[in-house]
Amino acid sequence: MTIDDIYKQYQNDILSAEEKINETFSAVAPAISMVGKHILVGGGKRIRPFLAILSSKLSGYDGEKVSTLACCIESLHTASLLHDDVVDGANMRRGRPSAHYLWGNQVVILVGDFLYANALRLINFLQNQSIMDAMTSATASMSESELLQLSRKGDPNITEEDYIKIVKGKTAVLMSAACRGGALLGGVSQEKEDALASFGLKLGFAFQIADDILDYMAEEKNLGKTLGKDMEEGKITLPLIYLLKDASKNEVERIQEIIKAEEMAISDLSYILELLKKYKSIEKSYEKARTFLKEAQRELEIFGNSMEKNALLTISNYVLSREK
Repeated sequence: MTIDDIYKQYQNDILSAEEKINETFSAVAPAISMVGKHILVGGGKRIRPFLAILSSKLSGYDGEKVSTLACCIESLHTASLLHDDVVDGANMRRGRPSAHYLWGNQVVILVGDFLYANALRLINFLQNQSIMDAMTSATASMSESELLQLSRKGDPNITEEDYIKIVKGKTAVLMSAACRGGALLGGVSQEKEDALASFGLKLGFAFQIADDILDYMAEEKNLGKTLGKDMEEGKITLPLIYLLKDASKNEVERIQEIIKAEEMAISDLSYILELLKKYKSIEKSYEKARTFLKEAQRELEIFGNSMEKNALLTISNYVLSREK
């Protein structure tokens, strides 16, 4: 079973969430509609809202509230992407011009603010304090993590522990909140709620590590990424952290010079890519991601066999196959 098969099986649930997301962008301010349409056309797998849908169903809930939860999750994610692109100065997103490149920083920042506020407004409709706590906590962690990442920009001394801390807030906490929200809608036991939340958290770690690896492997036409873009933006991710740990003193000094340079030449990128191969930094990063993924999948053992459990396992396996 592939992830596309899973999406077909739950097409109606996804469409309900998409309709709710579309409603969010049908606001009075024209800028919200313009930016919203641009984002929706950009597509993406909508993994985060899908986690909310599947977790709700796995937990025994199949009502209308799940589309509200899914919309909230996607709104928070989209808002963070809009703000991140402004901070990073990224002019491309999924192979298309980024929103701030088309409409400017002021408009995009305000649309992002709207999405954050509207997401919390939607969650309030669920009248579930535990879900509200999960969403607000995730939002705060996401903002804190972006500030932490910004403070370590271009810092070659960043550790694996620092990186994991950034990834937790940047990606993992929202996936965890999506799964916990679904569990809370279903009213499962605390043990199952925590298991789903832990599944989402560990899946988030694996997802972000895989995404960071792709920065050194992907072609822009396939994933909207420019090779080495993270490094050019001063983001020291896991492959580079492992490389700095394993390389020789002279190589480390050269890598540090490249990281700190205002511009990165093609020859500099080629040098880094060759060293990544030499020290198997990509393979080591994948191994770390696989460890998180296996731990995530073990969290679902508390649940009996079901279509929803299989769907979550399929999505988790997709996380590490995106480069293929």
